[in-house]
Amino acid sequence: MQFSNSNTVSDILLLGFQNLQIFRIPFFLLLLVIYCVTVCGNLLIILVVSSSRSLHSPMYFFLTQLSFTDILLSTTIVPNMLLIVLYEGSSVSFIGCLMQFYFFLASETLECLLLTVMSYDRYQAICHPLHYTSMMTLPFCVKAVLLCWVMMFAAILPFSITMSYLWFCGPNVIDHFFCDLDPILELSCSDTFFVKTEDMIFFIPFGLCPFTVIIISYVYIIITILKIPSVTGRKKTFSTCSSHLVVVSLCYGSLIFIYLFPNTENIKKTFSIFYTVITPLLNPMIYSLSNKVIKQEFKKLKNKMLPALLMR
Repeated sequence: MQFSNSNTVSDILLLGFQNLQIFRIPFFLLLLVIYCVTVCGNLLIILVVSSSRSLHSPMYFFLTQLSFTDILLSTTIVPNMLLIVLYEGSSVSFIGCLMQFYFFLASETLECLLLTVMSYDRYQAICHPLHYTSMMTLPFCVKAVLLCWVMMFAAILPFSITMSYLWFCGPNVIDHFFCDLDPILELSCSDTFFVKTEDMIFFIPFGLCPFTVIIISYVYIIITILKIPSVTGRKKTFSTCSSHLVVVSLCYGSLIFIYLFPNTENIKKTFSIFYTVITPLLNPMIYSLSNKVIKQEFKKLKNKMLPALLMR
């Protein structure tokens, strides 16, 4: 990536959270625990699904991809955030700041696309159960995930090209805990109209379209569920997609609030914490706590691993 030689900004100061005072260390410890639980929880989901043949189905295959994305998102944001909280601000190189934004954009885009694929999986399972196995084959699922990755790289490429031509001459202070697009553009001395327009165009194929597909899928799912005669049958069928629906609500709810409604910086920081830190923590909990099959397989895995660990 080539940057303008006239750039005078070499380091970025992230202010993070000012005036934490006595809450600085407790907040640091809380973030550290959240990060460890997030990584371990998502790794556990991947391990349980990979080691159990009964979980080798499209839904759980997509779940492992979502867990990997949550680890990527959390690792992109939280480690540097810990430094910011501990030292009441942290300096990062200009290139490092841009790279953090690109990884953040990649993980958020990938998560939205994976949630869309997962909604299509639930649509096929509930609305077309007789054709589910013939439609949701392993090659199809792999191709769907690869398409998500290709689209993710297609989303990053235009931003990396256009931002490489911007001139950053100062200031070099961002009042945020990570390098998001708007705070970075505020540092530019160039005209950022084209990049902001690109951001609005980006929202349509990678934000609005996936969300529309999810909404349409769930409209058909709800119609199909309401046609089931027994209350027990309706509850059982709905339970197969309830976890996904909760995760979609958490992800898109916070993103819509951040990008479509005007906010003060403090409110924006709060909601940014929610979708960059809290959501990756909650996703594995939502899927594991409400899923009897995953809990059963986790117990089996624990019973297999514990004797081996004790033998050592």
